[in-house]
Amino acid sequence: MTDSQKTEGQQHPDETTLAGESAQTGRSHNRTLRPESTDFEKFMLTGWGEESSDIKPLDSSRYTPARLRALGRKFAGERLILPAGQPKVRNDDCDYAFRPDSAFAYYTGLGQDYEAGAILVLEPVLSGQSGKDAGTEETHSATLYAHPRSDQTTSDYYRSAAYGEYWVGARPGLKGLETMTGIHTADIADFDDAVGRNVSASDGGIHVRIIRNADPALTGQIDAMRKKNGYADISAVLSDDDALYQAASVQRMLKDPYEISEMRKAIAATKDGFRRMLSALPQALGSSRGERILEGQFNANAREQGNTEGYSTIVASGAHAPTLHWMRNTGSIESGDLLLIDAGVEVDSLYTADITRTFPTNGHFTDFQRSLYQVVLDAQQAGFEAAKPGATYSDIHKACMRVLAEALHSWGILPVSVEESLSPEGQQHRRWHACGVAHHLGLDVHDCSQARYEEYQGAPLTPGMIFTIEPGLYFKENDMLVPPEFRGVGIRIEDDVLMTESGPEWLSIDIPKQADDVEQWMTGCSGLLSANNR
Repeated sequence: MTDSQKTEGQQHPDETTLAGESAQTGRSHNRTLRPESTDFEKFMLTGWGEESSDIKPLDSSRYTPARLRALGRKFAGERLILPAGQPKVRNDDCDYAFRPDSAFAYYTGLGQDYEAGAILVLEPVLSGQSGKDAGTEETHSATLYAHPRSDQTTSDYYRSAAYGEYWVGARPGLKGLETMTGIHTADIADFDDAVGRNVSASDGGIHVRIIRNADPALTGQIDAMRKKNGYADISAVLSDDDALYQAASVQRMLKDPYEISEMRKAIAATKDGFRRMLSALPQALGSSRGERILEGQFNANAREQGNTEGYSTIVASGAHAPTLHWMRNTGSIESGDLLLIDAGVEVDSLYTADITRTFPTNGHFTDFQRSLYQVVLDAQQAGFEAAKPGATYSDIHKACMRVLAEALHSWGILPVSVEESLSPEGQQHRRWHACGVAHHLGLDVHDCSQARYEEYQGAPLTPGMIFTIEPGLYFKENDMLVPPEFRGVGIRIEDDVLMTESGPEWLSIDIPKQADDVEQWMTGCSGLLSANNR
């Protein structure tokens, strides 16, 4: 990393000078001796050849018009603002890799790191017409506001660490983004005038909503603008913005063909990541940070085949496995333990898989491990069979919980009857499964999370939905209510499911999970089982 890494991505674009300088210029450049002479600037802006360009429409651009129309009809006559967001600071003057807000990515079709600071605006064109009556008419025109290229024609080329192409490489610019997305694109410098036009709380004025959490600085600017124009009731403003956020989230529940295709890509890449981890398992066995060795293998694969990992990879061996979100991955991997891995590749379009498998570290389940593993597998299958068109997430949950409760009772662990435990007044079995068993999946690993309960848990499963089914059993190492052999054992099996007209489809069916198949897969990837049987 170079020694001039301060970026204006940590501020709102309007607070940044053309040269990419911040108010902290002195401190930003206390480590560099940047030439400031006119001769140097002239020299830097001459003598450059043409850069190759291979910008073409994104596959997603065929589907974004329908997405935009559907959102617009819910808010006819209103101005909608969907920011990409800004880079988030990791420490001091270093940012995390930029990832656009999921709503912005969905409605623009842009993935990867396109484009920090950009803002999508849906401008009403049929003001006053209700969404219900809009039919197929266009209720809004979409404009994508973004930073122009900082190429060799401007000093920003070498001065701006956020947008200068000397620093960040060639960017598509306004014309390129328009080609990629099919959405009209304008200079970010024009945003303030456009978004403030005709805003008023009085009759005839434009009502404005924004996805609040994507860019807090921009949200503050919009709040100030609304207050100035008569929107004094902050609670009403918050409610309006939440309604936009909710609608944008709910719309993503039904995946279009492009999204389904991207999910299949993410799952295939995730399988390769698991294969890569299993191949490294012999190296990781006995290592003081064996979990990290496997994590590194998966994350390297995610960067090679996609954008990155979809969420922090969980590699939990032995007593770490009952920790639901074990992400430190600092532990060793010992032969004979169970190894729980929860991981997913996020492809360049930002769609992510979410897969969990539990492996015997020596390549072979003991009879005891196999018996527990089979219960979790049976619970997952029960959830899958309950997941029919018209069923609900609650139906999946209840089916999984019954299998787990019956097993816990048969082992003498459940202190009450199965029926009492399954009743709302009981739920004792949840001590060993306190989390949920299913969730929507897509651009976010927990997709559509802004939906209300009745739109999520209580809503019927519909063809086009993609979700997970992930039951487990989690016996903490210090759990004195279970026999000693159960303590420190954690098992989860998680797969991704597409609801179709004829019922659910295992999207991740190619990733082995039957106990015998898991052992065979491990043998093929690492040779562990064959080595142990010599």
